[in-house]
Amino acid sequence: MPIVNHDNYCRMLDEANRGHYAFPAINVTSLSSANAALAGLAAEGSDGFLQVSTGGGQFASGLRNKDSVLGAIALADAIHTLAEAYDIGIALHTDHCLPDKVDSFLIPLIEETERRRAAGRKNLFNSHMFDGSILPLEANLKKSQELLRRCAKSDLILEVEIGVVGGEEDGVDHGVPADKLYTTPEDMLATHEALADVGGRFMLAATFGNVHGVYKPGHVVLRPDILKQGQDAVCARYGDKARFDLVFHGGSGSDLSDIQETLDYGVIKMNVDTDTQYAFTRPIVDHILCNYDGVLKIDGEVGNKKVYDPRSYLKKAEAGMTERVAQCARDLRSSGRSILR
Repeated sequence: MPIVNHDNYCRMLDEANRGHYAFPAINVTSLSSANAALAGLAAEGSDGFLQVSTGGGQFASGLRNKDSVLGAIALADAIHTLAEAYDIGIALHTDHCLPDKVDSFLIPLIEETERRRAAGRKNLFNSHMFDGSILPLEANLKKSQELLRRCAKSDLILEVEIGVVGGEEDGVDHGVPADKLYTTPEDMLATHEALADVGGRFMLAATFGNVHGVYKPGHVVLRPDILKQGQDAVCARYGDKARFDLVFHGGSGSDLSDIQETLDYGVIKMNVDTDTQYAFTRPIVDHILCNYDGVLKIDGEVGNKKVYDPRSYLKKAEAGMTERVAQCARDLRSSGRSILR
């Protein structure tokens, strides 16, 4: 099926919120990782997100170019083509654009979609993320309003973040005091009040102790009840229609019970990157260690082309990541729930 249109995207979010499940949102940086994400979701009959970060786009553009916009467009175009072979709904998303990258990454991609729509073509991406969490809340929401207005004109959904997710993401260290890792109900009320009447649809990444990367048990305490408190506060004041579509960042290494509790409080999308990176790399390590003499040309020998051909280990990497993506769908209860089946 083609990449979903705006109506089907909204339907995905609505049904996930009603059904208390969430979609895996898988960061991709290459055709191999994109194929793994698509195959893993399809194996479970799950809709989902493929997303590109600024660093992922830069890598995909090639070491010579290091152009995050060029790489993001190239990956998105490829995924549009690949997705036609699958019978699930796929949304294309960009991940974690910080304020200093808005003009160099987010705006050019929005402009690319505007050009395509003007020519009668489909949107390049379905949605974008603005991560203004490093800004004071008022400044964050002001910039979010500006971006949401523009996105809405092109049927683009905007993801925003309040509070700060700790750890490291895409080379950026988000080390913060522990008390800053928890969004308050007042912050969620302020977010609704700032964005609800702008026009267009948005998703909210609210923090409840989550941390990018893998962390040891006890390092940070997840409190999913933070999300419930915020949702309850907003719905009490503005009605059930004000309920947020919430996004879970920094889920790697979290207890499954914590993950699934968040689904009852409105999480409809969970970003998965660290775990899928490891699932991709682990089979490559095994291949190299088990075929060391064949991979390297040692002491004048010729090696073994069958094992140093990149396809030999990238196939294994793709298979490893595919299974991890499938597990994500099972964990998030999205298996068998594609809106297109």
